[in-house]
Amino acid sequence: MSRNRAIAFVIALLSLLAGPASASLRCETVPKLLDSYLQAHIVHRELTPEIQARVIEAYVRALDPSKTLLLAAEAEAIQADGPKIFEGIRSGDCTRLNAIQGRLRDRYKSLEMLVRGMAGRDDFVIDPTVELVVDPEERGFPQDDAERADLIRRLVHFQISNLMTDDEEDLAGARERLIHRYELMTLRSLEVTEEDGYSIFVNAFASSLDPHSNYFSADAMEDFQIGMSLSLEGIGVALSSRDGYPVVEQIIPGGATDRTDALEPNDKIIAVAQAGEPGVSVVDMALRDVVRLIRGRKGTTVRLTVLRQKPETRRFNVTIVRDTIDLKEQAAKLTWATHEVDGRTLKLAVLDLRSFYGDRDPTKRRASDDVRDLLAEAKKGGAEGLLLDLSRNGGGNLEYAVEISGLFIEEGGVVAIRESGGRSKVLPDPDEGIQWDGPVVVLTSRISASASEILVGALKDYDRAVLVGDSSTFGKGSVQTVIPLPPGLGALKVTTAMFFRPGGTSTQLVGVTPHIQIPSPWDRDDFGEAEQRYALPSQTMKPFEPRANTHSFRMLGKWKRVTPEMVAALAALSKSRVSASAEFDEVLTKLAEAEEKRSLIRLAEILEKQESGKLPGGNPEPAPGDASVAPPAPPAGHDPDGKKDDEPTLQVKEGLAILADLVMLGG
Repeated sequence: MSRNRAIAFVIALLSLLAGPASASLRCETVPKLLDSYLQAHIVHRELTPEIQARVIEAYVRALDPSKTLLLAAEAEAIQADGPKIFEGIRSGDCTRLNAIQGRLRDRYKSLEMLVRGMAGRDDFVIDPTVELVVDPEERGFPQDDAERADLIRRLVHFQISNLMTDDEEDLAGARERLIHRYELMTLRSLEVTEEDGYSIFVNAFASSLDPHSNYFSADAMEDFQIGMSLSLEGIGVALSSRDGYPVVEQIIPGGATDRTDALEPNDKIIAVAQAGEPGVSVVDMALRDVVRLIRGRKGTTVRLTVLRQKPETRRFNVTIVRDTIDLKEQAAKLTWATHEVDGRTLKLAVLDLRSFYGDRDPTKRRASDDVRDLLAEAKKGGAEGLLLDLSRNGGGNLEYAVEISGLFIEEGGVVAIRESGGRSKVLPDPDEGIQWDGPVVVLTSRISASASEILVGALKDYDRAVLVGDSSTFGKGSVQTVIPLPPGLGALKVTTAMFFRPGGTSTQLVGVTPHIQIPSPWDRDDFGEAEQRYALPSQTMKPFEPRANTHSFRMLGKWKRVTPEMVAALAALSKSRVSASAEFDEVLTKLAEAEEKRSLIRLAEILEKQESGKLPGGNPEPAPGDASVAPPAPPAGHDPDGKKDDEPTLQVKEGLAILADLVMLGG
């Protein structure tokens, strides 16, 4: 069954779920939603015992992401009860699900009493020797009540220190605020309805199929639609929820945060404060509620408390003025550089493309049109080589990625899409010629994802460019379809297809490896598709690049095919430079430190980095660790290497050196 036929079947099935007056998710609706996912999914088409086990595992994780409510034996009991839970759901009986939600309410009250008993003591003092494993998956569920109490003790010390340093509370005020937070958590647990519980289960089912399939309740669907709009007023950050923490996944080009360089992917947000108000803890808060706290009117400020473990554990505040996404800031840019090799001064162009932006309306701005114009400008300006910087490109419109690929090759397939049911189609180069026929180096990173991986993969498979960057790109090679449900039920987001490079390899999971690897702050094992839970495996198909067809792969202009010999020579020259570079050595050192410390936080490390004392007066000034910006005239930000915005990064500099070598080799 093709993707379109599968989706049509799903829509027909879902039309039976609710009449005009229906506006809620009921127990009898749940099995139909589960069947709909299986009908449309690219890989998982049956409810196997393995999928059932994964669903219950994901469900338990959603119920207790920080692993502070349930003991290990209780979590295991829920998982063991999985077959009976599914059996009941299939027969329209959700008693077991409802009972689990009821037990959780009791646990929230128990958690509140534990915190009250610790933080409510008049003789409470912060213990700087406290250590906490941040990742709940690594520390696991507590084995017994004593271990659970010790975990809560560590959390209490960590959270009170947060309140004292970030919100300038004294110890008594911080203790009171923390107790109030847990009171609110108890109250929120009492407000969870049966419909909310079913929504959690359906979303757990979807996310157990792959990391990008989700269930959107009616409220969550509204948030999703707002988030997809470029007119969103906020801070311009894509968030996900991992282990109870809102985590920065992507900095949206042109947004308020992009103009500060204050946040980085993998940063954990632990509190959100509005202007002039105390912070609200967002640990274990539903992601849509976190988004609502952060979102706001243009010109208003929001303060985030951030936990970063790169390379050392650091907690700091970020104050950002909300703004709309600026398409001009997001747009492709061309800059110039010179490079001297053997007494020859080369003129090189750098094309920075941070996303495949644009609108289907041909009268509006598109990434493909901008890149075409910039390539013409580079050619007219006498550029002897081009560095295409995709190192901060998280994806965008597939159509524009295909069009841009065609600006560098004469003709042939750019990407294949295999749909559920096995049907495949190849999207060809729509451009009749080549807009840039000179030497090309493409700079990539772990951030390069989705549509950018299509462009990168095509240029590599056609031997059209030398790829330089992290050990691989992100590795998202799947396609999601959002299927609207009847009114009141939200929508299904399900993975329905997969991308393939011209050489027949999927970009899924493995990404695209560079010809030449250079160190960067993003090249971490904990960042990428392979680190996503239940990530789909990579696949292969018959290659469709036309190397065997000399007519369709004839050379046009002066560009030469990148050969293994050419790559070996360039790699040797680059290795010599990188090995002698103190700056690159520092990047490697920080990566090693980050890997060593990424799970464990030591309260003493954080406390010794905080400024002591309070500022007099009403509204406190930003602390030394704050990063603030007020558009439209923000101060210059800094990239991860500490360079100013108008300076090339360490990786861009090495990319230009490799490009210069490529030009000298006659590439």
